[in-house]
Amino acid sequence: MSETQSLMLQEAGQSPEVVATLLEKEKNAFAEIAKLFSDNAPSVVTTAARGSSDHAATFFKYLLEISCGIPVASIGPSIASVYAAPLHLKGGVHFTVSQSGASPDIVALQDAAKRGGATTIAVVNVVDSPLAKQADIVLGLNAGPEKSVAATKSFIASVAALSGVTAAIGGKRDLQHALEKLPEALLSTVGIDTAAAEEVLLGATSLYTAGRGPAFAIALEAALKAKETASLHAEAFSLAELMHGPMRLVQPGFPIIAFAPDDAAYANNVQALERLQKLGATAVPFSSQPLAGINLRVPTTGNGLLDPLVSLLVYYRLIESVTRRKGFDPDKPANLLKVTETM
Repeated sequence: MSETQSLMLQEAGQSPEVVATLLEKEKNAFAEIAKLFSDNAPSVVTTAARGSSDHAATFFKYLLEISCGIPVASIGPSIASVYAAPLHLKGGVHFTVSQSGASPDIVALQDAAKRGGATTIAVVNVVDSPLAKQADIVLGLNAGPEKSVAATKSFIASVAALSGVTAAIGGKRDLQHALEKLPEALLSTVGIDTAAAEEVLLGATSLYTAGRGPAFAIALEAALKAKETASLHAEAFSLAELMHGPMRLVQPGFPIIAFAPDDAAYANNVQALERLQKLGATAVPFSSQPLAGINLRVPTTGNGLLDPLVSLLVYYRLIESVTRRKGFDPDKPANLLKVTETM
C-alpha cells in the first residue's frame, strides 16, 4: 500500500475548511433564498441531481420537511432531457445540485422548471458553469477543484450549503448553531480509529448501509462510495425498511454500516440494530452515542439531524483505506469519469 495520500483522502480532509468558507462567503445567498421563501411561501420545493449530488438533495428533503414542513419532490432529469415533458411549477422553487454544473440533463431540467414557472437555484461548485449561468440564484460550494473521481468535499459542501438554506428559511437557531460548529466537528474526526471496521469490509462480498431521516441520505452516499471505490456491492436502506424483505439476506457475519445519530429516530434505530445483531449481523454503527457492535464514536455538532455528515467524513477515510488495501486506486475507479454528461 502506497504511503502517498490519495487525492480522495486529501480532498476529504479539506472539508472542514471548505464548509467554514462557504458558510461565510454565501451569507448573501442564504439571505436571498430566505427572502424568496418569506415573500412567496412556496407550498412545494423540487430538486434535480445525479449521483452523490442526488444524495445531498435527499438529505435536504428530509431536513427541510422535518424542520420547516415544506414537501420536497425529486424530479428525474430525463423528464426534460429525454421525454421533453413540460413542468407546471408556477410559484415553486427548484434546486439543482451539481459539482460541475455541466451535465446536459440537469441543465435541461432547470430550464424546464424555469419555463414552468419556478424560481431556480443552482447549488454548484463551478459557478461559471452552464447550470449556474442560467439559474436565478447561485449558491456556490466554494470547494475548489476536486480531482478525485470520488466526490468527498463537494458532497459535504453540498449538504452543508443546503443545511444553511434550511436554517435560513426556517429561522432555526439550533440548526444554525450546529452549522457553526460543523467545521470544528469535522476537524475533530481526525485520528478516529477505523481499523476494526476495515477488517469487516475487507472480508465482505456484500453489505447494507442504513439510516433514517437525513442519515438515510448519508447511507445512500456510503453505499455508492463502497461500490465506486472499493468495488464492494452495497445497498442502502432505511433501517425501518431493513425490517422487511431485505432482512432475508442477513446471515451470520453480514456487515451493516449504520448511521445512527442522536435524533428522534435514535431509539428505533437501536432496536433495529439489536434485532439485526441477533440474526448474526456484524453491525458497524456511526454515532455520537455508544452502541453495540464495532462502534465508531464521532463528534457531535449538538444537532442529531446534522451529525450524520460528521460520520460521513470518518466513513470516507474508512472506505478509502479499504480501497487501497484491496489494491485499487480510489482516485481512478474502473469505468468511471469525474464529470458524467448524461441525457
